[in-house]
Parts: sequence; structure tokens; C-alpha cells
Amino acid sequence: MKTRVYIIDDHPLVRRGLNALVTAEPDLEVCGQQEDPSAAVQEIIRLQPDVVTIDISLNGTSGLELIKRIRAVNPRIQMVVLSMHHESVYALRALKAGARAYVMKHEAAARIVEAIRAARTGRMFVSDEVSRQMLTQLVNGGDGAGVSPVATLSDRELEIVDQIGSGIPTREIAEKLHVSVKTVEAHRAHIKEKLNLRHAPQLVQFCVRWVEENKRHNETVVATD
Repeated sequence: MKTRVYIIDDHPLVRRGLNALVTAEPDLEVCGQQEDPSAAVQEIIRLQPDVVTIDISLNGTSGLELIKRIRAVNPRIQMVVLSMHHESVYALRALKAGARAYVMKHEAAARIVEAIRAARTGRMFVSDEVSRQMLTQLVNGGDGAGVSPVATLSDRELEIVDQIGSGIPTREIAEKLHVSVKTVEAHRAHIKEKLNLRHAPQLVQFCVRWVEENKRHNETVVATD
């Protein structure tokens, strides 16, 4: 019986490429694909795929939260994260959220297929760099907080940093996350405290720099692929 794969990505070309990649394998098949996270969850409930591939950033929605939602719906569904974001920031978060594999989008097709097959059997699959980070943390007995200035932030706080850095106002952030404005403001206060930022303008400046650095990293990944 073939492994049924569901694809979530907001880039049509990426979905098309993944569809072709999966379909070309004799033991894999695509049972559905979607760009909208909410619609994807509803289809996943109906289709019950074996493996779901997820981009970490989907139309302003955090892939980390989506991983948690799918895991709550059916913990037997295995998830593979395909990302262009910093492994040092997102990989361990994705694994802790419930994903079984984390693969960079620019990696060879064979690695992506290998990750899907590993996840199907419940095995963890990560890059060599992520493996080194996990081993370093284990040996040092720490949580890796020194890897990045945002490492101390929660997944939701990191999501809000991305939103602020993208120029989205507080009220719109609240609407996107389906929370109150007061909740977003509380998160902003916690972020400032954790990052030792004294004023709101400092927070905005930090968030903008963070988003710009991620964009430059992604552009470098694409250029060197």
C-alpha cells in the first residue's frame, strides 16, 4: 500500500514540484494539497493522510501552530517540515511541536523523499547541522538559548515578531491569530522583557531587522542552490 502524502505550501510552483517528486516514487502518492492552513486542516480530517509536508511560513500563519493543530486532530499523522528558514531557530521548535522531520527546501530531492519515508515509519529525520545542534545541547545540558536572540521566545511570541517585522499593526495581528488586542499587547510586553528592549520603537526595529535577516538568508539559499 502506498504512503499517502498531503502537501501544504502557499507557493504553487513548490506544490507542483513536490507533487511531481512524490508521484514519481512507486511507494508514495499525493492525496491532496492546499495553500490555506485552515482549509488544509479540514481536508486532512477528511482524507487522513499518512504524511503531511508543511512549510514553516504560510500566508502569515505559523507552520509551528499548524503542526500542533494537526497533531491534536490525529497524532498518528506524521509531519515533514520543508523550509527555507534558519534551521538553528525553527528546526528544534518544529520537532518539539510534533514534526518528525525537518528538511531545507534546497536540499536534494532524494533527501526530501528520504525524510517522507522516515517520517512514515515514525523515525526522526534532520540535517547534519540540526543533529549537531541537538547533540551539543545534550552534552552541554542547556536549552540552546544562546544560538539566537529569539531562542528564549515562545512559538507564539516568535510568530508575533515575524508579524511586527512585516509591518502588520497590532489589531490586524490579533485578527490573524484569533486573539484579543490585549493578548497581542501582552505578548509584545513579554517579548520586550525577554529581549531586554526598553521601548516600543526598539521592539519594532528589532523585529524589522529579524525579518530582513531571514529574507537575506532565504535569498542566499536560493542563490547558492
